[in-house]
Order: sequence, then structure tokens, then C-alpha cells
Amino acid sequence: MSTSQYSSSDYRHRDRIAIERALISVSDKTGLVELATSLHAANVAIVSTGSTAAAIKAAGIPVTEVAEVTGFAEALDGRVKTLHPNIHAGLLADLRLVNHEQQLKELGIEPFQLVVVNLYPFVQTVASGAVGDAVVEQIDIGGPAMVRASAKNFANVAIVAHPDRYAEIKASLVEGGTTLTQRRDLAAEAFSHTARYDTAVASWFVKEIQSKTMSEDAQKSELKNPGFPTEIEIDADLVSVLRYGENSHQAAALYRNAAPAAVSGIAQAKQHAGKEMSFNNYIDADAAVRAAYDFTEPAVAIIKHANPCGIAVAPKGAIDPIAEAHSLAYLCDDVSAYGGVVAANRTVTLGMAQNLLNGFTEVLIAPGYELEALRLLLERKKSTRILELPRNYSRETHEIKQISGGFLVQESDNFDSFSSTNWKLVSGKMPDDQTMSDLEFAWRAVRAVKSNGILLAKNGASIGIGMGQVNRKDSCKLAIERGIIQVAGSVAASDAFFPFKDGVEMLINAGVKAIVQPGGSMRDEEVIAVTKEAGIPMFFTGERHFYH
Repeated sequence: MSTSQYSSSDYRHRDRIAIERALISVSDKTGLVELATSLHAANVAIVSTGSTAAAIKAAGIPVTEVAEVTGFAEALDGRVKTLHPNIHAGLLADLRLVNHEQQLKELGIEPFQLVVVNLYPFVQTVASGAVGDAVVEQIDIGGPAMVRASAKNFANVAIVAHPDRYAEIKASLVEGGTTLTQRRDLAAEAFSHTARYDTAVASWFVKEIQSKTMSEDAQKSELKNPGFPTEIEIDADLVSVLRYGENSHQAAALYRNAAPAAVSGIAQAKQHAGKEMSFNNYIDADAAVRAAYDFTEPAVAIIKHANPCGIAVAPKGAIDPIAEAHSLAYLCDDVSAYGGVVAANRTVTLGMAQNLLNGFTEVLIAPGYELEALRLLLERKKSTRILELPRNYSRETHEIKQISGGFLVQESDNFDSFSSTNWKLVSGKMPDDQTMSDLEFAWRAVRAVKSNGILLAKNGASIGIGMGQVNRKDSCKLAIERGIIQVAGSVAASDAFFPFKDGVEMLINAGVKAIVQPGGSMRDEEVIAVTKEAGIPMFFTGERHFYH
């Protein structure tokens, strides 16, 4: 019945509705017994299904099995149990209408005022590596039907699709029932829940169809699809509206991955102190974490405007590794580090916290903090935004970038694939272990530098960085100028090949003793000739590290 069919004679406004009868059917049993206990204490009659009913009964709480309501036993291994008029009439009856109320009485059906349903763990099942029928059996049918029916009838029914809402329902029992506004909000959340569920199911089927129907010719083709879906759905929840975007005239907001199997990162970080995070803070913090976590050793990255102004790993035998890594990173460019974002891939120690007392840091982010370190920072650096990464931090396997009219999707640049064992020595003698270690460090670190990128390194730390220039020669010049007296005896990494020999000549003249670069320029031989003449080793990696 559309709203235009409601007449003044049979339409009755209902705001707060007391909960007298509840239908509960949940896959996630978190908080179930506590909720059922509260409902029973409030004299709410509980109707439930299968394992949910068993869990409630085991807690000593009275419950009516769905089969007693429908008069029909669960069938087909549980595929059919709630799809029955005695259930759905109780969910869909609009008791603002006299004729609906009268029909329920004639049919002998009681209405529900509360429905608690969460769906089979389809996404988790797919994420576990299950395939075929094992996945199909986790496609919920009755659950979404109950959720959608209850959400449609929010004027009369409160639908709860997540355990996070149980506390709110318990409070409503004390207050005399749920309100119209509350039920409307729950309905909106419920429809989002089923929409995400349906999207996950549809995406799985699309991937299944693609994998089964790809022809042998497509398998052999150089242009074969390496796993990109035909459609992309972004599943995210609004976390907060930010003060503004990159500039004060731009509105901005933060969204967080909502899918259960999604990775956790900056968006899930816990803020201990400091002002509200800004749009630019999030961008820089993500870049900083990305750089610091490129290393398995204790490492610190300092970022300014999405570019590193210092990256370092702890020296071997360091007494306080993360503090020493921070000191080395800071020395690279202490001027630019002012107002920067600092990321550590280890717990922040008291020693590192003491380092941070001098100068100004916009954001500090790490996987944890020693108690004394956190106390010191909270007391002495009140304006610094102090963030703690979730322990399950990980990096997305793919990146999405928006362009006008669409999106670009690519695999993430995985530094693990850039091992020195695959490099080719094209000039000079094989370097000593320390030089080789610095080259490997520089090649990983330059991945965090916006193209065109040149990074100079010595003893596991950047000493000069040239980034974002429109030609590689200017990037070399900038890196050398920032490295100053430390350039002599350093190594250099270039994120892409040198198109001309001039940049390499500049590095050699400044005292660089070894170079690593992708190679692949039509003038490679000219560049190699320069390094051979200087007698310095140069490696070709065969891969580049562009970062736009």
C-alpha cells in the first residue's frame, strides 16, 4: 500500500512502541545471551531459529522455536525455516492501519516489534579460501528477507542487524520501547547491510563466471585479465566530516573500509591526543606509514607534503633501534622535518619520544607506545596528533585512483619483488657488503619519493632526496644540495632510468660511489660509459619505482 492510500480514518501515528515480541536469528552470536537475558527480564516473548534458539535455551531463557509458530519443521538442511506467512505477516503488518490489525487477528498471527537478524558469514567464508558449494551454502535467503521486511515496516518494527546495537535496544527496554527516529535509523543501517551482502554475493558469482568461461585463447593472450573484476564496488562507512580538504574552500570527509575482510590502516588508527586530523594529515600519514613499513628492520620515515624528507633504518647493534632510526631520518633534512609527519614501524620508546621534544611534529604514528613514552608525549607535545596503528595493519593489494569520468586500478608496488639478487652489474666491481646494503636500502626508500625521484643514502639512512622534479637532472641537483658534505661516499638510487648522462655525471662529480637504477633508456650505453670511466659500480634492476 502506498502512502497515498492512507486515509485519516485508518492511519494512526505511532512513535514509541513497546517491545512485546522479538524474533532472533543470528549467525554472529556475540552478545546474544546478554540481549536475550534483558529481553526476558522485560517480559518480551522470544521466537528464534536453530542454533540461535539452542544458545538461548542453554542459557536457561524461555524461547519459542520458529517451527512452533509456522507449524512447519525446518526443511532442506535448514534452507527453509522462516519463509512462511506466520513469520512475514508478523513482520510486515502496518499496525497504523486498522485493516492490517484486523487481518492479523483473523489469521491468528501475532506481530513482532523487534527483529534481530545477522546474515550467514558469506564474506568471511570467501576470504577463508572456500570454493564452490561451500560458498554457495553461505548465501543467506531467509535472513535478508526478514531484514528487508522489518526495515520496510520500520514504522512498527525495530530491525537490528549488528551486535553493536544491542546496548541501544537494552536501553530502549528501560525507556518503554523504541522511537520512530530510532527505528528509521536502524532500517537504513539494515538496508545498507543487505545491500553490501548482495554485492558481495554478486561479485563472487562474477569472478566465478569469469574463471570458468575464460577461453584457452584468452589464457594464452598477452592481454589476458590477471584478475580484475568486471565491476568495482566501494564498501565504506562515513567516519567523520573533516574541517576541510586540501584547501579551506574544499569540503572533505573520512570513510573507513566496511567489508569484514578489508585491510586495516590509517583509517582505523586510534588517536591518543592532538588536534583533529585534517585531510592533508591523513595523506601524509599514509605516505609515512607506507615508507616506514617498506622495511623489515626498525625504520622511521618523516614525510612532508606526501614526500619523504628523511628515511632511515636502525644501525646494527643499536641500543634503542627505533630512537636511533628516528635520529638518522631527522638528520637528513631537519629544516623540512619541521611540521612533518613521523611514522615508525616499531613501538615508540621513551628515547624516541625524547627525540621528538625538540621541533614540531604534526602527526606521530606507530604500532604502539611504551607507557612512559606516551605519558611524556601527552604532557609535552599536546598539539601533536598521536596515532596508533591497528596491530593487523596491512597494505592493500590494489590501488584505486580517481580520474575524470572513472577510475584507474593497479596492483600495489610491492617492494618485496625488488631483490638485489635480480640486479645486473653493468659497470665497476662488485661493491663491498656495506655499499651493497646501502644500495638495497636506497632502492627501497626511493619507492616513497614522488617521481622524478633521486635518493642518496649512507649507512642505512637517506642523506639527500630530490623529488617531484620535471626532469631527472634537477632531482639529482636537489638531492646533492640537500646532502651537502655527506654526499661524498654515498650511494644513489633513481626511481626510473636516466634518459641522459648529465644526471649521472652530476652525481659522480659530487662524490657518489655507486648507483642503482632500472635501466632501459635508449642512451643506456652512454650512461654506462660514464660510470665505467669513473670506475664506480652501477646496477640495473630491470624494474622502476614511479610514484605519482
